[in-house]
Amino acid sequence: MASGTVLRGRGVSPGSVAAPVRHLAPALPEPDAGVTVPVEERETEASAIEWAAVAVADQLRSRTAQATGEARAILDASRLLASDPELVSEATALVRAKGRSAARAVWETAGAHEKSLAALGGRMAERVADIRDVRDRIIAEILEVDMPGVPESDEPFVLVAVDLAPADTAALEGGQCVALVTEQGGPTSHTAIIARSLGLPAIVGVAGATAIPDEAVLLVDGEHGTAEVDPAESSIAAAIAAATVVPFDGEGALGDGRPLALLANVGGAADAVNAAAAHADGVGLFRTEFCFLDRVDAPSVEEQVAAYRGVLAAFPGRKVVVRTLDAGSDKPLPFANADHEGNPALGVRGLRIARRTPALLDDQLRALAQATEAESAQVEVMAPMVATVEEARDFADRARAAGLSRVGIMIETPSAALLAAELFEIVDFVSLGTNDLAQYTLAADRLLSELGDLNDPWQPAVLRLIGMVGEAGRAAGKAVGVCGEAGGDPALAPVLIGLGVTSLSMTPRSLGRVAAAVAEVTEDDCRRAAHAVLATGTAAEARAAASAVLPGRGRA
Repeated sequence: MASGTVLRGRGVSPGSVAAPVRHLAPALPEPDAGVTVPVEERETEASAIEWAAVAVADQLRSRTAQATGEARAILDASRLLASDPELVSEATALVRAKGRSAARAVWETAGAHEKSLAALGGRMAERVADIRDVRDRIIAEILEVDMPGVPESDEPFVLVAVDLAPADTAALEGGQCVALVTEQGGPTSHTAIIARSLGLPAIVGVAGATAIPDEAVLLVDGEHGTAEVDPAESSIAAAIAAATVVPFDGEGALGDGRPLALLANVGGAADAVNAAAAHADGVGLFRTEFCFLDRVDAPSVEEQVAAYRGVLAAFPGRKVVVRTLDAGSDKPLPFANADHEGNPALGVRGLRIARRTPALLDDQLRALAQATEAESAQVEVMAPMVATVEEARDFADRARAAGLSRVGIMIETPSAALLAAELFEIVDFVSLGTNDLAQYTLAADRLLSELGDLNDPWQPAVLRLIGMVGEAGRAAGKAVGVCGEAGGDPALAPVLIGLGVTSLSMTPRSLGRVAAAVAEVTEDDCRRAAHAVLATGTAAEARAAASAVLPGRGRA
């Protein structure tokens, strides 16, 4: 693979690091299906499965005791899988009834369980890696061979794999692995969860990652989802400097003293606690999906209230903007989405789920209202994937009827941006989801790495739509937030402010860098930068135009 090659995937844990590549050892080969165990030996063969499962459960129990936080919970879930009486009984039944070898019986039984999880889609499908991990551990125990896994090293390395099992990922704590790159996996996979908990930069869904040769140096940018092979030293230095966490004192303001709310994107109570510790001014995007994932049916109102209160409690007296359930597309849920949609990104997702199951939205709004009543945070609620005035009006009516006074919508579709003036007659605020806005404006799947250049908030078409929304917000005297990836880009922040954006929301680690960037500019600087980029025709020209208007500020 040529030096300078840049592979793209989905950044799931921020940070930048460069180190030599090491590959995860390959999985065990598939046991021979042609072996038939004689009848008189089948009982002994079946008992090998039972003993192996017990041994694996004991190994995982020991690992669980040494782990902490998310890793401990995930390893314990794997231990329970190894102890699953259904898995063991089904495998031993195959041995007794059909004469399968112990290893083959475990392989086939695990395969059936994998198919069941894959059929559920979404986050449940990502648990397939867990089943395979337990399968391989039991088979390795039966065959008395070493279990493949994370390589040992005395030097820092970037671990590259097709995917990682939870036990592998959890085993990274305290080792020499400094970043993760996988060909498969999603934002809610165990690889992503544990990488974030360990503070390891991580990218998933990187096509061709396993073709990177061992010992090639890989520059991993876990925030933007890029991995550069054998980069120049200057590229390494620039990326690591850009990823350095700058402290934030909680005071966001332009150089001329105009205050600017710098908020955090969170996905649950633990994220909210971390965001508060990072001095975020509040929450600009509370993703409520965490409450609904890993389930075959929707959570009760009571369960939701408890979950929401955990986030609101971290920000007493401060703003928390809650996004209602954004399932569908890359986050399907079995109780909310169809088994199959030909084009899920354009299908029943976000607010559109209420067309099919209105009670799901009404229950969530009711739970949010109860959580708001119980806590002192200033709660605002917004709907994702709004495309029409009618959808916005229906959502606003439902939210206000539930007792929520501040109601807004996400601007993620070009139609919503074009209708911003009319939408401001209905809602109190809007928030720009720049990731999806770029996806739908450029007609480029945001999960497809080879179209990464199109999913760029610096694309002039996207900036012009943001400018239309900002202009409508100024005319209405209402708030315009940004909660997509663009909100945490210190180079783009002054441009967004000039376009009419009144608050920026981001991962907490970006707060200090964005605060430092906006403190160097005045409102007039921002407006001139916005005017300059709106006259450009390409993303590169837009970056250059902003840099020319804002000289000497480290912008790219």
